[in-house]
Amino acid sequence: MVLTPASGASASVAQSAANAPAAKSVIFINGDGMGAAAREAARLHLAGLQGQLGMDRLPVSGQLTTTPDDPKAVVTDSAAAATTWATGVKTYNGAISVDPDGNPLPTLGAQAKATGKATGLVTTAQVTDASPAAFFSNTADRGRQDEIARQYLAVSKPDVILGGGEDWWLPAGTPGAFPDKPAEDTSEASKGTQGNLIAKAQRSGYTYVNSAQGLEKAKGGKLLGLFGNEEMFQQRPEGQGDVYSPVVDLATMTSKALKTLDKNKKGFFLMVEEEGVDEFAHQNNGTRVLQAMQNLERAVAVARAYQATHPDTLLVVTGDHETGGLAVEENDTTDESGTGISAEDGPFSIHGSDRTFTMDWTTAGHTSVDVPVTAVGPLSSRFTGKHPNTFVHEVLGQILAQRRR
Repeated sequence: MVLTPASGASASVAQSAANAPAAKSVIFINGDGMGAAAREAARLHLAGLQGQLGMDRLPVSGQLTTTPDDPKAVVTDSAAAATTWATGVKTYNGAISVDPDGNPLPTLGAQAKATGKATGLVTTAQVTDASPAAFFSNTADRGRQDEIARQYLAVSKPDVILGGGEDWWLPAGTPGAFPDKPAEDTSEASKGTQGNLIAKAQRSGYTYVNSAQGLEKAKGGKLLGLFGNEEMFQQRPEGQGDVYSPVVDLATMTSKALKTLDKNKKGFFLMVEEEGVDEFAHQNNGTRVLQAMQNLERAVAVARAYQATHPDTLLVVTGDHETGGLAVEENDTTDESGTGISAEDGPFSIHGSDRTFTMDWTTAGHTSVDVPVTAVGPLSSRFTGKHPNTFVHEVLGQILAQRRR
């Protein structure tokens, strides 16, 4: 039999699939609010005119649509978007893994745990914020972060929990490692209603840490790390108290999580999130968005290095939605389209060049444009093409819920 070019290519793909290792683990990375323009701005700023981000070096790429099932909205929020990933069901904005009628749905985090895999979440937001919460809890209101924390300990039991949000783990009037009403944001203070959940976590076998040194010294087992009152940064317009200086950076948390979860012979599920892209885009703060993108890139590098030596791991990098209506433009003072949120932002340097570019915002909110998805590892080829965001659940579920098509 003589193979035509087309049939030869098909045979090659089939042979590669046959030789691929069985899928065992998943690293799922969310650049919250990260659309194509954010990736392009970061590429120019960090890698140069002809450079390439690590997240874009993953061999498989596609697009995801993000429309929610919300009678009052056509543009998703993080809760509805993450719910589609975690459950495969579209829902309304503000919902955490419940259907449009408020009924709880099975989540990938809980399903992975039920199959014997280790599970974990890492984020620069509150660990109980919408995106990680969707994988490990169910509530009709994303604002009930203390209830989400309670469910982590009592129901889904992720092995690793690293990020911000100490305020939700302690009752009002009981400050922890991070003082109530700090000067940088006096609205931050302990506000939980479920008792002292940090103490409960420790009684349940979690090692609790709140510093870089503590995280470094932690020895395996279940791990809870809370590194800020709320998010691990201060999201404000540029020059108005904006700060991006996490107690522990995302790459370090990701590395520690992988070292901890890797001990499980049945594999693991790790959800990693950089929240700063979204929060600073809401403020149209290009400088901090690029800084958050750089830290996300470093976390992706950690995940890529792990996957390269563990080919049975699926690594996926995407965003839940786009924030800011961002465009990457030439520097042209005659092209200014307005003031306020439509004002141009920059110029920003291009790595290895004396040239610059402008970031132009059109909104302080989310938009409904497609988001890129890149992937490597078992089942990654399925992300080729354009899919609804529920498709993430379809692919990840084949590994984490032991389903086969």
